[in-house]
Amino acid sequence: MTSQPLARGQNTVLPVVDAVTIDVAGDGLDILAFALTASGSVRSDDYFVFFNQPRSPEGAITLTGPTRLSIGLGAVPVEIERIAVAVASEAPLGDRPMSARIVAGGEAIDAPAQGLSTERAAVLVEVYRRGGQWKVRCESAGWDAGFSALVRAMGVTVDEEPDAPAQPVPAQPVPAQPAIRMVKGEEKLSLEKRQKLDLRKEAVHRVLLTKGAAGCDARVILVVDKTLSMSALYRSGAMARVVERMIPVATQLYSDGNLEAYLYGKSFAKLPDVTVENSDRWVSTYIHLRGEHGAPMGPVIDYDKQIGGVNAELPIMSAILDDVAGGQPVLVLFFTDGGFHSKIPKIVQLITEAARRPVFWQFIGLGDNNFGVLRRLDDLGGRVVDNAGFFEVPDIDRRTDADLYADLLGEFPDWLRAATAAGIVDPRFTAPPR
Repeated sequence: MTSQPLARGQNTVLPVVDAVTIDVAGDGLDILAFALTASGSVRSDDYFVFFNQPRSPEGAITLTGPTRLSIGLGAVPVEIERIAVAVASEAPLGDRPMSARIVAGGEAIDAPAQGLSTERAAVLVEVYRRGGQWKVRCESAGWDAGFSALVRAMGVTVDEEPDAPAQPVPAQPVPAQPAIRMVKGEEKLSLEKRQKLDLRKEAVHRVLLTKGAAGCDARVILVVDKTLSMSALYRSGAMARVVERMIPVATQLYSDGNLEAYLYGKSFAKLPDVTVENSDRWVSTYIHLRGEHGAPMGPVIDYDKQIGGVNAELPIMSAILDDVAGGQPVLVLFFTDGGFHSKIPKIVQLITEAARRPVFWQFIGLGDNNFGVLRRLDDLGGRVVDNAGFFEVPDIDRRTDADLYADLLGEFPDWLRAATAAGIVDPRFTAPPR
């Protein structure tokens, strides 16, 4: 049986199987499970599985042993979005080692508890639906007040309150600040690359915390200008370094940590996602101006015939809007070295109409050039929310990570709040689960 570890905050896709078992290792623990709807609460008290109620009503979630839980994924009601697997104890959880092992098919996923100290109850892992797949995330999110505080937070009715403690305890725990997210593949990096990635993730996380957007779940799409005027930036390796610097943004905004990517010219090409694990190979495969590229990461793309060497922005922007579904927010990081060459009224119309979609367009102007309509984006009238921002960088290699991330994420959190209030963004994506 193959196995993989999950760090705190990290997630992975479960194999396509029906039966999943979760074993919790640790002394003096009660294992609990909560089947949660989109509201973050149990569907009813019957969907709280523990020693006095060892199965959910349809039998999809069953406590099969003192520390073992079985989940039949195919039988989980469609209204259930997440299954939180938790533990409770009379003593502080930080006093002992704990871990959860998730077994699905021939794969085992280990999620050791991390960062717990005085808490007496904690969610160790969550099994959740995302994009037609089942995934698992290592949580290690705890409550000092113990069992009763945990079950109330999950929407379970508590009939009998415990004796009043010496100091008042709030009915709901004060949520901790969202942690820096870790993603699959980090453990395979060299020490030098891991240190660089960690510093950049911390810089991104700091901006998101300051702006009140840490813990949201937003797709991140990178769009890179591949026209002949960009030759110096490609030749110097600046665009390869741009891709590397955008990966930490995706890891902290998107729960999957993947960076979606397009190259555009007169037309455009949708490329495989950039990940922490494949970034070096991705850059060497795709960051080119001319020729045929793609194998073995994907189909071969003729850069000259399929993408072209002059700008046309409307096709790529329309394609991104066509790929947006539901209310999940999308941050588009659009790198270009010149003003938009599409007709200005059509660009203005597209941005204005797109304001009703859950997409924020962050345009980055590279070099000291004429950026045309991009400079006017913040002043466009007639939009339900301000859905676009622009800044220029004469020399992006000289912009520090802290300054670059502050510019990239300066307006996105404000748009996120406004778009959520306007009903454009689904609020389930704008804050941590708890």
